[in-house]
Amino acid sequence: MARIWMNITLASALLFAAGARADEASALLARYKAVSGGAAWDSLETMHATGTLATGGLSGEVAVVQDVTDGRSASRYKLGPIEGANGYDGTHSWSRDPGGEVAALDTPEANRRARSQAWLDSLGFWYPARIRAGYGSVADREADGRHYRVVEATPDGGDTLTLWFDPSSGLLARTIQREGQDTVTTVTDDYREVGGVRMAYHIVSDRTDAAGRTDPRNHTEIRLASIRLNDAVADADFAMPEMAATARIDNPGGIARVHFDLVNNHIYADGAIDGKPARFLVDTGGMNLLTPAAAKTFGIAGEGKLAGRGVGDEVVDFSFGHADEVRLGDAALAKPVFVIMDLGELAKVEGVEFDGLVGYEMFRRFGVTIDYAGGTLTLVDAAKFAPPAGASMIPFELDDRIPIVEGTLDGVPARMSIDTGSRSSLTMHSPFVREHRLVEKYHAASDAVIGWGVGGPSRGRVARFGTLVLGDLKIPGIAGDLYTGDKGAFANPDLAGNLGGGLFKRFTVAFDYAKKRLYFAPNANHAKADAFDRSGFFLLGADDALVVADVAAESAGAKAGFAAQDRIVAIDGRAVSWKSLVEWRAKLRDLPVGTKLEVDRVRGGKKETVELVLADRVPAAFH
Repeated sequence: MARIWMNITLASALLFAAGARADEASALLARYKAVSGGAAWDSLETMHATGTLATGGLSGEVAVVQDVTDGRSASRYKLGPIEGANGYDGTHSWSRDPGGEVAALDTPEANRRARSQAWLDSLGFWYPARIRAGYGSVADREADGRHYRVVEATPDGGDTLTLWFDPSSGLLARTIQREGQDTVTTVTDDYREVGGVRMAYHIVSDRTDAAGRTDPRNHTEIRLASIRLNDAVADADFAMPEMAATARIDNPGGIARVHFDLVNNHIYADGAIDGKPARFLVDTGGMNLLTPAAAKTFGIAGEGKLAGRGVGDEVVDFSFGHADEVRLGDAALAKPVFVIMDLGELAKVEGVEFDGLVGYEMFRRFGVTIDYAGGTLTLVDAAKFAPPAGASMIPFELDDRIPIVEGTLDGVPARMSIDTGSRSSLTMHSPFVREHRLVEKYHAASDAVIGWGVGGPSRGRVARFGTLVLGDLKIPGIAGDLYTGDKGAFANPDLAGNLGGGLFKRFTVAFDYAKKRLYFAPNANHAKADAFDRSGFFLLGADDALVVADVAAESAGAKAGFAAQDRIVAIDGRAVSWKSLVEWRAKLRDLPVGTKLEVDRVRGGKKETVELVLADRVPAAFH
């Protein structure tokens, strides 16, 4: 399922510059200091700025405070119907989301990003005693019809970034750095004098993905109205704020138990929005989300037009809307913010009608236990959370709402995201797949559609892994996916892979976000090796047919001559309406190798019967 990404650039991009190693770089940076204030910079200690922020068709206000002596910062914003904050307290970055959820972001990549920003904010290029950096030589580059002098810098403990200077003015004109699979370009101009130094009053940010796409919906623009220098600051200005008390359990015991249906390894549970019944997919990888049709039903109007990204190749529109309350059983959140997004063909992919998602907000506010075998979701007040009996504890880090765990896959260290919204057991990210030659290592099946989420289908290659180790757990026999594309969430080079519902269903899984701990208690399915589809089809549901969305090369379906857009109307003489899409998928997965099925298909209006002989697409075991 989808992990939704959105870009609201609010970090303090006001004091960008670089350090010096080669004489040429030293001269370039010395000139920047001279033309922007010279010795006046030496007395700068703090900065407060206010202005306007615009992105995705929304506008609002932003306020920034920086301690220039050590790189601490905090930004607070109001943007259309939402508000939030970001900061760096000197140790970790933190965020307060539009729904009010607060978290420290402590993954290695989050720490590197924070360190690079702290280097910029502390003027470490001029004052290396604050934060040092290593530098490359100066090069000439062209962009947008203009000439620049460019130097590469790598702050200690941070990510590499490039700084582009205008050779005429000597001022910094743009910075470029990688974030995950994306490249972020920040342009600074409209320099004005404040207290003897020159600062940029106009900051524009754009994000380009690995495929070279820059989406105008994520274009972010800050125009400052005022900058004050050397006002007093306190530690509290940069500290991670407390969460507002908007979550509650409406029973004296402080425990909410909700039945769920496990469909395609996805958790579907009944809840409510503003007192009206709602059907949710429970997704740790996502945030509160409604389809446009559901938002209309619940009377929730969306504002803005931003870009959302999931596992598919496409980037889709989303907006923000407010409700008064969302609940799962007796667990409720007041004043929730919803992303409103068209999920495309997802209902046909799932064979299930649903209104949207609940995810990070519920998991961050409550202790959550998912009993996959018993079909029960339990939410408790965070202070009352207790792990399941006999569970193994695995610590996790948090980056952009996503829990990240460390383990090994057949002896290779791997950092993986936790995503109940993924139906696969384990999807390996394409950079990790290429680096470790996993296609060859696991003799992976041919390329095919392996999943479908926000942004449409994703393609990859199916493989049988050996043993996944998480803490003291050893999990054998996983049938997983090797993503090979360069778009979407699974192209992120910062992670090795993504763990999903196909693996979790072997356990009772519990989440303690307050202490950043994950618990796995094996259930009766723990030792069962994953079964995998033996037809080669990726099927979509329709009223009177199963629609073949994709046929894997060299699979049973390909050998029987099936092609995309074929409509299967009967199997072994029974109309497909006899079973649900989920039941047909299970049949095509669980029937033995060699099973022969008579399949009635319709192509171009013509019906014919063909024989389908089921066959494994992945080896029975990894050696």
